[in-house]
Amino acid sequence: MKKYDVIAFDLDGTLTDPENGLIEGFMYAFKKMGVTGYGDRESLRRFIGPSLYVVWQEEFGFNEKTVIDAIEKFREYYNVYGWWDNKVYEGIENLLASLKAEGKTLVLATSKPEDTAIKIMKLFGLDKYFDFLGGAAGDNRDHKWQVLDYSLNAVGADRSKAILIGDRMYDAEGAKVCGIDSIGVSWGHGSREELESSGFTLLADTPREVKDILL
Repeated sequence: MKKYDVIAFDLDGTLTDPENGLIEGFMYAFKKMGVTGYGDRESLRRFIGPSLYVVWQEEFGFNEKTVIDAIEKFREYYNVYGWWDNKVYEGIENLLASLKAEGKTLVLATSKPEDTAIKIMKLFGLDKYFDFLGGAAGDNRDHKWQVLDYSLNAVGADRSKAILIGDRMYDAEGAKVCGIDSIGVSWGHGSREELESSGFTLLADTPREVKDILL
């Protein structure tokens, strides 16, 4: 099995389950913007993981100003109530501790705004396992590959020995653009069909399986 020195992690749907806080924020934003036809709560899970700036333009045909306004409405709710309405998946802290004990370099690469991502990581005490916490920062670092590239560069990663762990097709696509391997995890918000068709290098159903792959 190939050995990896640098392990990059997605946040939402990979380390923590943010579903309730995010969906409440989406519904708040759509109500404020007068958006209809977005489906039920279950269907709103499709917006967990990717950049809202990208997917809301694609989904609703928003122009740049409208999508920025919609995201600002979402943040009115999420930045006060939604970000802490979250939980760490079972087995994640053991996985992180085990990787760190083996001397692995851990980085976060999330499409969530960096300041919010850091707050969440500190809330759950996960930040202590990481060498770098990278997140989105507007137009110049919004797509997954841009955030991943930023996080890998921050630790001087040898990309032949780096891998990304994530739960959505955007993670697989970002890893491919950055020239690294990837593991798709099934406990998050991507369907099995999405994981299998997205081009992940490997798939895992539990944090223990990820640990077995990496160690």
